[in-house]
Amino acid sequence: MHPRFYLLATIGLLLCAFEATAQTPSVRKETAPVWPSVKKETKPWTRWWWMGSAVDSAGISNALDTYNAVGFGGVEIASIYGAKGFESKYVDFLSPQWVHLLNITTRQATRLHMGVDLTTGTGWPFGGPQIDLKHAAAKMELKVLRQYVDLALPDHIDTSIGTLQALVAYRGVTPEPILDKVKDGTLHWEHGAGNMSVYALYSSHTKQKVKRAAPGGEGYTLDHLSGEAVQLYLHRFDTAFHKQVPGIRAFYNDSYEVYGADWTPSFLPEFRKRRGYDLTRFIREFTSAGISDTIARVKSDYRETMAELLLDNFTNPWTQWAHSYHRMTKNQAHGSPGNLIDLYATVDIPECETFGSTYFPIPGLRRDSEDIRNVSPDPIMMQFATSAGHIAGHPLISSETFTWLTEHFKTSLSQCKPEVEQAFLAGVNHVFYHGTTYSPKEVPFPGWLFYASVNFVPANSWWSHLPGLNDYITRVQSVLQAGRPDNDLIVYWPVYDIWNDAEGMDMPLSVHHIDKWLYPTAFYKQVMALHGKGYTLDFVSDNWIDRTKGYKALIIPKAHMMPLATLKKIIALAQNGTRVIFEALPGDVPGMNELAARRKEFQTLLEDLRGVKNVMITADVQGALQQIGIRREALTDAGLQFIRRKQGEDTWYYLVNHTANRISQFIPVNQHVSRVLMLDPLRGDSGLAEIEQTDSSTKVKVTLASGESIILKAAGTPAKKEFPDWVYLNTPQASLNLPGPWQLAFKDGGPFIPAAVKLDSLVDWTTLPDTALASFSGKGVYTTSFNLPAKNAKEYVLQLDEVHESAHIWINGKDAGIVWSIPYTLRVGKYLRAGKNEIQIEVANLMANHIRYMDQHHIPWRQYHEINFVNINYKDFDAANWKVQPSGLMGKVTITPYL
Repeated sequence: MHPRFYLLATIGLLLCAFEATAQTPSVRKETAPVWPSVKKETKPWTRWWWMGSAVDSAGISNALDTYNAVGFGGVEIASIYGAKGFESKYVDFLSPQWVHLLNITTRQATRLHMGVDLTTGTGWPFGGPQIDLKHAAAKMELKVLRQYVDLALPDHIDTSIGTLQALVAYRGVTPEPILDKVKDGTLHWEHGAGNMSVYALYSSHTKQKVKRAAPGGEGYTLDHLSGEAVQLYLHRFDTAFHKQVPGIRAFYNDSYEVYGADWTPSFLPEFRKRRGYDLTRFIREFTSAGISDTIARVKSDYRETMAELLLDNFTNPWTQWAHSYHRMTKNQAHGSPGNLIDLYATVDIPECETFGSTYFPIPGLRRDSEDIRNVSPDPIMMQFATSAGHIAGHPLISSETFTWLTEHFKTSLSQCKPEVEQAFLAGVNHVFYHGTTYSPKEVPFPGWLFYASVNFVPANSWWSHLPGLNDYITRVQSVLQAGRPDNDLIVYWPVYDIWNDAEGMDMPLSVHHIDKWLYPTAFYKQVMALHGKGYTLDFVSDNWIDRTKGYKALIIPKAHMMPLATLKKIIALAQNGTRVIFEALPGDVPGMNELAARRKEFQTLLEDLRGVKNVMITADVQGALQQIGIRREALTDAGLQFIRRKQGEDTWYYLVNHTANRISQFIPVNQHVSRVLMLDPLRGDSGLAEIEQTDSSTKVKVTLASGESIILKAAGTPAKKEFPDWVYLNTPQASLNLPGPWQLAFKDGGPFIPAAVKLDSLVDWTTLPDTALASFSGKGVYTTSFNLPAKNAKEYVLQLDEVHESAHIWINGKDAGIVWSIPYTLRVGKYLRAGKNEIQIEVANLMANHIRYMDQHHIPWRQYHEINFVNINYKDFDAANWKVQPSGLMGKVTITPYL
């Protein structure tokens, strides 16, 4: 069996088993065995930075034990620059000692049923000491010379720029190649009098070095467009591993950040082979800053060639190399000068990224403009990775999650929830945190830290509350990894409309510039409109458009440029039964070669298109979908967002309320079933939902506060067991206020442990008379008792008015769970008793106040090489002038009975 198919089959088998599970370390029971089984892949993983690779056997074992205890499923090792003062402990990347430490890591992870991925390099992008200048990232250099009879080298054609690859003279509009007339450093060419321009094109090098490189990983960035350079790069790993790769699961490649690399020495012959003409015939247009149809076409061909070279010479060979070791690849394609869908689809685990912070109108969700970057993760951008995974049949689609969600030390768990939910809604089902730094035990607070947030590290005040978020992610991913995607529509992505641009040269498609290359497009507008109305969809590229099955219709948004081959594929699909809806007919073919002939055939096909069966041409795409009976999920009319999975005869719905309002109503789902199970991914509770049936759908009673989510399982198979009814919170009774007094004691923090206090009301603990509390980061434990006159309600809900930032609850000595997300509520009926009750609420605040104290008192802690440590705006970090962050419980604590 081919290694790739072997790996995919293995993953498929792993995703099939179902069993009862216990997921929350603090709450070890689920109410019913309806959740898919928990595996290491269903748990969140984290990027694990090895600073200077200064790790050791005991530290690795202790760290993995710690990560496992809070619910991590695996780590992705990324060796980076080191901490100052520890140089003697650095271990060179891929040295025998480093490989030995990697082997220890994989053995320890196996002991804990955790997984290990490995970045195929240090820092980013790929490069290192094995890459000489010949194989380093290349760039094109151009010089224009005018009106010379003999152009002596190097005075007029400077070979120090790079290797001269083309020399073309223009007298008027006709190009004349004259490279063959350069001999012995001089251009020997009799051209006569008259105005003339000579274009000299060189292949040079960017000389970019690996960013954030670890010891032993320093060196030039490789030429990703050169197959020879890629093989040279990977050979170092073959040598280091002695053809025996340690027990890692996948090799990883971070986002493509190869700056200015717009060339490779073999580009001209590759272009001629792939595009069918000599690029130097259009060298004046190619290098022009002007605007014309010819310039745009030549540059489109250039960009298409770059895309192919990246796919053929880097992504494919790297994946094949990993498969030769029976390992997978995990890749971030964004930022690449290529077709993102093709690049993502080629690897085993496509990975997108959430960078920055999204605005959600959830009441109480903190979003301070001083603590965020002016960039929002876009779920449509994420769908390039998830769509590629779906069309290529990859069961896992990952995300680098929470990169720079907020400023260092100011991220709460509540801020993470809607952000990761947005990734889930886009199709992500394998979350990787950004991230966790290995830190030796002897390094004092805050330990070693990576320069970019978020800090998912044991030194974080809320670390012991992290199981709340981890269990939530685990439950959701157990569902989103079950079965298969259930999207109805496949939408064509017209990449040639992006490439056909006279401005610029290479075109990296990065998450930071989607306002330029994605937002203005008809594609984006159509996808947003379809999503908003409840249609489920994926994207498809030209190369994959004829390899998709199972979708109910193919949507072609307005596209000016479409290759002739793509149009032929679309017509063939329609003739074979696929419904095709054109928002408008495409206008032209891209590129320069044989343009007139291709245009003529293209127009003939367009003229005949209206008579092709199963083809509709209309600006009203949604009207066409209704006409052919493809139904939307009308639940979005209530403001809900969703994603759907199919597992046998059952259909899973993951529903999220990111509106500002409570949603409580019967919502329709496009399934005609006799029962719907409702599952709470936050607590693990489950039960049979109230439903109403119509002729074509089922309506399900859903009650979700702003910020809440729920999972529905529309069961198309007979019940194998009886399930309890879902407990709806329908009729609230008078709330019981817990007035106190409260005892508040402090633990697990610093810079010192404040004295315990007695509170008659709950206020921000940093405002209390003890000034030490303004600097304390850690946990405050509130205790009080209260009287419950009688226990006769269906359910009781604990509500915390305001929490900074998360709370672990014990009632009558029993662990009732972690309150870490908005709304700050918890069902606690099973822990209460009539009469006297005792409650303990352990609240963790942010790390920020402790860091503020350290910077005010000039206590050294950020001592790293390379970039050292920066704030969210990439300026020198200094917390001395920060505002004190509110901490603890504020307002009321109430318990509300529901009948």
